[in-house]
Amino acid sequence: MTSDILPMTVGKKSSPLYKSLFVQVLVALLVGIVLGMYAPAFSVQLKVLSDGFLKLISMIVAPIVFCVVVHGIAGAGDLKKVGRVGVKALIYFEVMTTIALALGLIFAFAFGPGHGMNIDPAKLDAGAMNTYVDSAHKLQGAGIGSFVLNIIPTTSIDALARNDVLQVLFFAIIFGVSLALIDTEKAEKVNSLLDAVSTVLFRAMGLIVRLAPLGVLGAVAYTVGKYGVGSLEQLLSLVALFYLSVALFVLVILGVVMKLAGLNIFKFLAYLRSELTIVLGTASSDAVLPQIMRKLEHLGIKKSVVGLVVPTGYSFNLDAFSIYLTLAVVFIAQATNTPLSIGDLMLVLGISLLTSKGAHGVPGSAIVILAATLNAVPSIPAIGLVLVLSVDWFIGMARATGNLIGNCVATVVIAAWEGDLDKIQANKVLNESHDLVDATA
Repeated sequence: MTSDILPMTVGKKSSPLYKSLFVQVLVALLVGIVLGMYAPAFSVQLKVLSDGFLKLISMIVAPIVFCVVVHGIAGAGDLKKVGRVGVKALIYFEVMTTIALALGLIFAFAFGPGHGMNIDPAKLDAGAMNTYVDSAHKLQGAGIGSFVLNIIPTTSIDALARNDVLQVLFFAIIFGVSLALIDTEKAEKVNSLLDAVSTVLFRAMGLIVRLAPLGVLGAVAYTVGKYGVGSLEQLLSLVALFYLSVALFVLVILGVVMKLAGLNIFKFLAYLRSELTIVLGTASSDAVLPQIMRKLEHLGIKKSVVGLVVPTGYSFNLDAFSIYLTLAVVFIAQATNTPLSIGDLMLVLGISLLTSKGAHGVPGSAIVILAATLNAVPSIPAIGLVLVLSVDWFIGMARATGNLIGNCVATVVIAAWEGDLDKIQANKVLNESHDLVDATA
């Protein structure tokens, strides 16, 4: 099964370069940029390629999450271990989310990307926000109680049908724990069935991912063709600052965390290069979920840990998304000349810790969550959200990539913390991958 979804670049070094998924996606990305620049009208129509690819991915993500989480819990054998891994994961998620939120605030105040724009909120087009307002109000709801109730699905089928990953995860945990508590023989039959189903789903995802170059081509061509470079000059500082903050978070903060776990962040990124390129091009991490899980297992992490931490992290460990939340909120305040007190900043941090959870799977999640956060901070004009709409796709590319890296690092850390990481195997795999990058450079 592993060979079906691991990128070819991890296989034999003698494989032709053009067969590498990484190379194919990179070429598609460059072609998309060229088309967007020189044939913008045609490029905008290529969005159908990106939309089609993401729909194919969306079609299969929820059942994969259900199967791998249930199989991970039931396969762990010891519910105490499952609980221990879950608690450690949640502690780690909260610590890293808080650091990411704080980093966004620090960068926003240190560089002041919104200063000098002098935007009058009354002159902004409120119509551009209509698509997101209803979703934001529903998400904000009645506070924590509403958020908790939203985690519980109306029916398990409804959660799967709507691709609500957080609700699917909730049901999968209950199902997995129940499966671990029943008669061994009966449980084994169900567990074996889920393992078989997940094998088929992984194979199907492997087929879909072959279309990733087309998805990247469509997404990049559409983005460059529609927005161009000139139209983004005024917001370029925000985009650049976000990319810089994500890079700093990954290379420095996550780099230190990886070093404590005994691994090298640069070699780790080289190992995941194919998946990261796909995510960067499509602005979605769903496309690489099965490959990421298998590559982490290949790295020497126990399957039960991977099956628990990775899907959970997709909803609870959104590091780059957290950086964006606080950075964007302060940017809007600066652009509209809205003064922020220490109390406002603490409120932004507190609200963001809540609203950043479960953002995965929400249509237009970044804008919706940002709108909900702004609505909870009355001193900042929520209409300022219009300012970041035009660059959300560009920011989304780094946001999805940073989130994925954060989840992969989290899995390594939790595995090392739990004693479920084979460091000898991990370093061997990373060194081989790094050597392969050097050979093909």
